Amino acid sequence: MAITTFSSREFNQDTGRAKNAARNGPVFITDRGRPAYVLLTFGVYQRLTGSQDSIVDLLGSPVDEADIEFDTTPSRDVARPADLS
Repeated sequence: MAITTFSSREFNQDTGRAKNAARNGPVFITDRGRPAYVLLTFGVYQRLTGSQDSIVDLLGSPVDEADIEFDTTPSRDVARPADLS
């Protein structure tokens, strides 16, 4: 696995080369000399995240209200009007 580094400027000028490099390993994209982003292929991303459900999957799945446990504690804070003076 090769790690490749691109500056933000290089990445903006040649995204195709960065995408090709990502096939061989992660691509670090730097901003002012410091690593800021990592470009991965989608397959590598899926392996890293495992089988975790995405928020889209969770929101789209049917849920029975009886399956949800929701405990709250009463708030002791009293709302006051904002002082805008």
